Amino acid sequence: MHYSRKTLLCTAVAMAMMGFAATAAAQDAKSADANAPAADQKKATNLEGVTVLGSRRVGGSETETPVPVDVIPMQKLAEQSPQFDLAQNLQYTVPSFTSVRQTGSDNADLVDSAALRGLGSDQTLVLENGKRRHSVALVNLFGARNRGNTGTDLNAIPALAIERVEVLRDGAAAQYGSDAIAGVMNIVLKKSPGCESVAGFGEYTRGDGKNYLTSAYCGFRFDNGGSVGVTGEWQKRGRSNRSDPGDPRTIGDTKVDNETLYVNGEVPVAESAHLYFTGGIQNRSASSAAFARGGLGSDDIPSRNSAAMYPDGFVPYINGSIKDRYAILGVWDNFGDWRADLSQTYGYNSLQDIISNTLNASIANADLLAGGAGLSPDRFHAGGFSFEQETTNLDLSRYYGDILHGLNVAFGAEYRRENYRITPGEPGSYIDADGPGGGNAGSQGFPGFQPGDATNQSRHSYAAYADVETDWTERFLTDAAVRYEHYSDFGSTTTGKLAGAYHATDKLLLRGSVSTGFRAPSLQQRWFSSTFTDFVSGQPVDVVLAPNGGAIANAAGIPPLKEEKSKSYTLGATWSPGNDLQFTLDGYRIDIDDRIVLSGRFDTTDPNIGATLQQLGVGEAQFFVNSVDTSTKGLDFTASHRMELGGGTLRTNFGFNRSFTRVKKIHAPPALEGREDVLLSERERLFLEDGAPSSKAILGFDYARGAWEASWKFIYFGPMTLGTFSGPPVPNQHYADKTSADVALTYHFNDQIKLTVGGSNIFDKFPTRQDPNETDNGFKYEAVQFGLNGASWFARVAIDFK
Repeated sequence: MHYSRKTLLCTAVAMAMMGFAATAAAQDAKSADANAPAADQKKATNLEGVTVLGSRRVGGSETETPVPVDVIPMQKLAEQSPQFDLAQNLQYTVPSFTSVRQTGSDNADLVDSAALRGLGSDQTLVLENGKRRHSVALVNLFGARNRGNTGTDLNAIPALAIERVEVLRDGAAAQYGSDAIAGVMNIVLKKSPGCESVAGFGEYTRGDGKNYLTSAYCGFRFDNGGSVGVTGEWQKRGRSNRSDPGDPRTIGDTKVDNETLYVNGEVPVAESAHLYFTGGIQNRSASSAAFARGGLGSDDIPSRNSAAMYPDGFVPYINGSIKDRYAILGVWDNFGDWRADLSQTYGYNSLQDIISNTLNASIANADLLAGGAGLSPDRFHAGGFSFEQETTNLDLSRYYGDILHGLNVAFGAEYRRENYRITPGEPGSYIDADGPGGGNAGSQGFPGFQPGDATNQSRHSYAAYADVETDWTERFLTDAAVRYEHYSDFGSTTTGKLAGAYHATDKLLLRGSVSTGFRAPSLQQRWFSSTFTDFVSGQPVDVVLAPNGGAIANAAGIPPLKEEKSKSYTLGATWSPGNDLQFTLDGYRIDIDDRIVLSGRFDTTDPNIGATLQQLGVGEAQFFVNSVDTSTKGLDFTASHRMELGGGTLRTNFGFNRSFTRVKKIHAPPALEGREDVLLSERERLFLEDGAPSSKAILGFDYARGAWEASWKFIYFGPMTLGTFSGPPVPNQHYADKTSADVALTYHFNDQIKLTVGGSNIFDKFPTRQDPNETDNGFKYEAVQFGLNGASWFARVAIDFK
């Protein structure tokens, strides 16, 4: 894998260089043969057939697909939006999309998870230029969203590099494979000619969370018909803090430094063959604050602090070094009426943790007992994890215009190999130096991975699919797909989909679909392992997040993880009563069986497996297990309108999503029958059912007149209910609905330069206040709906170098 990765990346770079070289060669040839026919000099090659997510027909459009697809152009958002990263831009643009910055949630603070239609982040498949993008190495263990899930880091892609984002709001595992239960997102990158740059600054009105952005894009068109786009971005976001006066905590946005470089291009290599390539590199340094530790007079000395080191208490910081790599290398060609596409995709994500402003309390206490001052190192390397993915695709398609009213046939195959690793931290990050009853083991804030947690696991899968799209009449089309996949670690699965669209009139389209789907358990869920020591009544208790298939899970009767299976139904319509007015309405239902969840803790007193844990020397254990069936029902509505007003143009867009998820059944393995309350407690159930607002609406107005442009957007977040640590009779946490608003004003100095100023959450809204003892982050505001930082302002300058 190491050598294939190097070969792939080096080849992609070489091909990019060949594209530049081709420009010079073409120019030389043109000068040498000035008498060549004008037709030959002007000959252009059609480099790519445009496909739209949800259809494998080359040359289709999103208005023709039998399933709902949102197409979001990114140019304006990249230049004028109050939000500086992709995930937050989509959060405030797409009603069915959710991405909330977590705080007080360990490593979940460092990566913004994203999801569709109220489901988990790993139930949304993300593509880049139509190819599968890798997930992150992180498993979310804490926080109000996506607990036990992996996901895709959208913020590893610069907004200025993106031409558009396509969002398929329908189950599509039969078309695209695992993870496409909630829907699919396709990020299409630019390679158009021209250069542009964006510089931005923003901060919260309370004076913190300063956000700096510098991004530049250059695209080149070659005389041989090729093109390439290169984007570089630097983003620096400062830490924010919303703790109350006198509270030692630091809670708010994570401190982030991003450096990103992207290249995307395509060049002809034969009469009809074209080689395409994409490469992305991002290095991110992020720092989040853990819970505060008390000083003198508190119970934290000597268990979690040392009077000699932090007499006034301290806040540990979790500093993550994140590396993200992505590359595509492929070739497409036309063989008669057939189009063939062969590609190799590589993805890599790693996170290494450095814990600073901390101590190992057991080391400090051991030093004190030995006659020292009670000191410990204040910085530890706590280890980390990585995920690597290689995907090979072969896709073939042909359109038959003479069969019925058009028939498109597509089929293909995919091979994927994945690897997941955990590396242990330095000994000081996890050891217990003073034994029972003294200081807690490991670095405060985030204990390091132990040697027993280390893992290096791989798997492979292969798949074959067929897709037939048929225009039966000028008004009626269907799309049928079937896919077979086999995984080396859990077996095989077959999924299917049938979708149809009927033009009842020239302006009214009726559409619907029914499909089966699946999500393979991630390697992160199968093999994540973490061991830490807790103290109960002064006695050390080893707590293990036990990997599936390991000795502890097997002894406890936890079965091997298998795929989540889904059934999805959609029914809707689009209506275009005029060229400037359009409506869409789609209802959906998604039933998922055997959802994978992280269980509660089982201890040695458990009547079922307590004796087993005691024999293994484990005080408490948690497991990933297929144990929940859920049903999600929802409704999506969109409306758009354009009109001339007061000498300018007013565009109005409205989107609304309403979604309900309910747990239908809890499946306990035989060894844990009767312990469903531990497998999925009331609190954990509510994270599944209400981890995202049940409704979300976005109403936007854009008015342009002359050199001026104004935008006003209202974002409504529906109510939520989350559980408490104490549980009944302590009431649940209720979050009232809230409405935020963003404004922006742009002045075009000329065709090349524009300045935008404005604000986000200008009404300074916060989530409903809660009891800090019952929230997941231990603060009065939980990171739900839209975060907990309040209003902000921003300014951007965009320059188009024509």
